[in-house]
Amino acid sequence: MKQKRALTIALATAAAGLTVFAVAQGLPKLAQKATYKVGFAQTESNNPWRLAQTKSMQDEAKRLGYQLVYTDAAGSAAKQVSDVDSMIAQKVDMIFLAPREEKPLAAAVKKARAAGIPVILLDRNVDQKLAKAGTDYVTFIGSDFVKEGQRVGQWLVKATKGKANIIQLEGTTGSSPANDRRTGFESAIKGQPGMKIIASQTGDFARDKGRQVMETLLQAHPEVNVVYAHNDEMAIGAIAALEAAGRKPGKDVMVLSIDGGREAVQLVIDGKINYVVECNPKFGPKAFETLKNYAAGKAVPVKIINPDREYTAQNAKALLATAY
Repeated sequence: MKQKRALTIALATAAAGLTVFAVAQGLPKLAQKATYKVGFAQTESNNPWRLAQTKSMQDEAKRLGYQLVYTDAAGSAAKQVSDVDSMIAQKVDMIFLAPREEKPLAAAVKKARAAGIPVILLDRNVDQKLAKAGTDYVTFIGSDFVKEGQRVGQWLVKATKGKANIIQLEGTTGSSPANDRRTGFESAIKGQPGMKIIASQTGDFARDKGRQVMETLLQAHPEVNVVYAHNDEMAIGAIAALEAAGRKPGKDVMVLSIDGGREAVQLVIDGKINYVVECNPKFGPKAFETLKNYAAGKAVPVKIINPDREYTAQNAKALLATAY
């Protein structure tokens, strides 16, 4: 009876457009203990953002005295599914998962739930049609990717007075940040007839691939005057391609990015990147605080959104020391 009443309250709250809290009765329990064996299934380790996220998780686990079972999927959704299977076999207490792709990892989340292991998603989400927060996993901790894209688009509209020929370098196909950062950006520039996305192609969130894609698109679209990259790594790759072609990034071609790593913030100071929205990778403290709250039976929001800054020519120098 109590479980049914809690579910009814949750559904009514959702219908009213309010924050919905995880219904603990529908999720695996987590006992309160002095120490935990926790899995962290990382998607890849080929860029500074991922390295900073991993270090934050490892540092916080060490500080708390928890055992961290760490895996690196090396950019493979199939391997990450296998990594989650391995954690289930090792009977970890909880799994922190940064999903490589939305659909394959939704099934992995449900498998962990069936095995009695609660899952918290970090920085990327899974397909909401296949797995739901508060039912199949506890919560998503991360940035509002749609809002990130919107902020970039809104800044660009003002900076260009609604006139731009844009190349969009998209993140990993099928990943929630790529999907949402595209959606947010495109919604922000919608209704601006002078702003055109002349090409969109994935650079897989990687620097060298971003450079290669930008080289090809630049040849096909020399009229480009704005590059919007879904992350710093692709933006830095695009800068290399622009400079090799004799173009001036930040001047005759504006460069916009999301993440806010120290190298990108320095490029804002140098005038080669015009605008960056931060996506903070330091998840450790919030992730493990959420674990402890869940074990204590406290209400956990189905989404926990990290606050993110922005970097511009006006503030980048002052904020450089605090960038990751």
